[in-house]
Amino acid sequence: MRAFLMHDPRRFLIATAMAAVAGLSSHATAQIPNRTLPAPAAARPPVAAPAAPTMPIGQATETAPAAPAGVGAPAGYRIGVDDVIEADVLGQADFKTRARVRADGTITLPYLGAVPVQGETAVSLADKLAARLRAGGYYAKPIVNVEIVTFVSNYVTVLGEVNSAGLQPIDRAYRVSEIIARAGGLRATGAETVVLTRADGTSVKLDYTKLAQGGPDQDPEVKAGDKVFVPEAEKFYIYGQVNAPGVYAIRSEMTLRRALAQGGGLTPSGSSKRVKISRNGQEIKLKMDDPIKPGDVVVVGERLF
Repeated sequence: MRAFLMHDPRRFLIATAMAAVAGLSSHATAQIPNRTLPAPAAARPPVAAPAAPTMPIGQATETAPAAPAGVGAPAGYRIGVDDVIEADVLGQADFKTRARVRADGTITLPYLGAVPVQGETAVSLADKLAARLRAGGYYAKPIVNVEIVTFVSNYVTVLGEVNSAGLQPIDRAYRVSEIIARAGGLRATGAETVVLTRADGTSVKLDYTKLAQGGPDQDPEVKAGDKVFVPEAEKFYIYGQVNAPGVYAIRSEMTLRRALAQGGGLTPSGSSKRVKISRNGQEIKLKMDDPIKPGDVVVVGERLF
């Protein structure tokens, strides 16, 4: 074969060129490393979003603080017309209802329709609703909760010189002294008489000392709609040679002698014989055991040396 190609110069050159190309190709292939394609990475599980921080049961969050509780009705408060109540069944959001008691003493609730509630307490109404829901086959063992959100039917209004004036809900028969005690008692500026005004407009003045120390006949019961008013005590004025001049409330059996004592007594230069009283713009003389009247101005003069 080689001899044959040598006799034909053109074929020899072509064969030589082809051999050279083949050699170059073989050398280049030997320089390329034998790499294998990496296997596809295993699919990674999706990264879950960080869970929101949980709060212990019963702990309020900062974004939704619990509303401060106002003055609620006492446990034995009897529901009346225009009161607002809220009823719900544990775990049953579709039953939760807030409603105002209508003039006929009823409210409308899911499944039960119009339900008479006037005269019930929160506890008795919860039992009543649970029994009706069981009897109707709506819930097997309903846990019913009733709250009196707003009470406007059974309360007494307390005004004047008491430490906590306002509305006092009544859940039983209360006497005037008990209502005043619930209102924080009388202020130091309060009078010794209490005015009780009934819902029909009639009024009666009561002696506070008799209310506190007397029997039931001197301490009447209050009813829904009544008003208890403690007026400001009437005053007298004392100036001059006393240790504590000023304005003082007139208490029972306030005499000139007690008025001087109320003013801290006489100073060393004061004289009990130079005491003047101004009443209704006129100057009068009083003995030590004469009564002081509202608006009197007592002036103690200096003794003569």
